[in-house]
Amino acid sequence: MIPVECGAFPGAGHALLYAEGAVPRLDTVQLDSAHGPEFTHAEAQLAKYRAHLDWMAENALTPERSRDFIHAIARQL
Repeated sequence: MIPVECGAFPGAGHALLYAEGAVPRLDTVQLDSAHGPEFTHAEAQLAKYRAHLDWMAENALTPERSRDFIHAIARQL
């Protein structure tokens, strides 16, 4: 979970699959759109999506804090 206090984050609202392997140059990003899946392999685009994922990892709550947050919301309902 990413707290709302972090603000809007890169890629919000888009389904994203980042497929990585042993050779980073062969990584692929799949974005789902209304017109079907779109794939990108360009290094500049891959770097952008790696940065997005790094940002999300840095700002996401731990599993324990996510669980506690969900429980707190459930208690308020």
